[in-house]
Amino acid sequence: MSKRLESKYKINRRLGVNLWGRAKSPVNKREYGPGQHGQRRKQKPSDFSVQLMAKQKLKGYYGNIGEKQFRKYYDEAVRRKGDTSENLIDLLERRLDAVVYRMKFAITPFAARQFISHGHITVNGRKVNIPSFLVRDGDVIEVREKSKQLAIVLDAAQSGERDVPEYLEVDHRQMKGSFLRSPKLSDVPYPVQMEPNLVIEFYSR
Repeated sequence: MSKRLESKYKINRRLGVNLWGRAKSPVNKREYGPGQHGQRRKQKPSDFSVQLMAKQKLKGYYGNIGEKQFRKYYDEAVRRKGDTSENLIDLLERRLDAVVYRMKFAITPFAARQFISHGHITVNGRKVNIPSFLVRDGDVIEVREKSKQLAIVLDAAQSGERDVPEYLEVDHRQMKGSFLRSPKLSDVPYPVQMEPNLVIEFYSR
C-alpha cells in the first residue's frame, strides 16, 4: 500500500491518465510525466511498452496490487473456462476491497483496503479483514454497526463522483449490499479504457 497520498496519484502522471477519475488528480493540471524529463517528446511505444502500460494501469487501479498476487490472478483466469480477459476482470472485481469501493463505502481503493484491514466490514455477517478476499455471487457485504456513522463512510456514500454498477445492489441507509453476478468488462465503470487483452498478451509472451 502506498504510504503517502501523493504517491498514490503519481501513477496518473506516469501513465498520463486520471486512473480513478478524481478531481484532485495531478494529471488534470499537468498531463506530462513526472520528473525533469517528463516533458520530453514521447517516441512511439513498442508492443511490449503498450502491454506493460496496460498491466500497470490495471494493477494500479485496484490499489497497486503486487506483481506476485497479480500473476496469480492471471494464472487463475487462464485456468478457468471462457474468455481469459473477462475472467481476469471478474477476479479483480470480486476482491473485497474492490467491492467495498464499488459500493461507495470508501472514497478510493486505498481507503477501502484500509477500511477492511481495520475490521469495519462483514461478509455474510462475519468480519473479514482481508482486502483480497474473493466475494461470491449472493454474498452480503455490510459495514459493521459501530462503523456506519463514520464520516469517511458517509462522505463516500454521498459522493457524486461515481455510480454503483448494476452487478451490485446497495442500500446506503443500511450500509449493506450484495454481489449479484459476474461482471463483464463492459459492465465495469472504469474512468479510463482498460485493456485486459493486452495484459494477457504480456503474460503469455
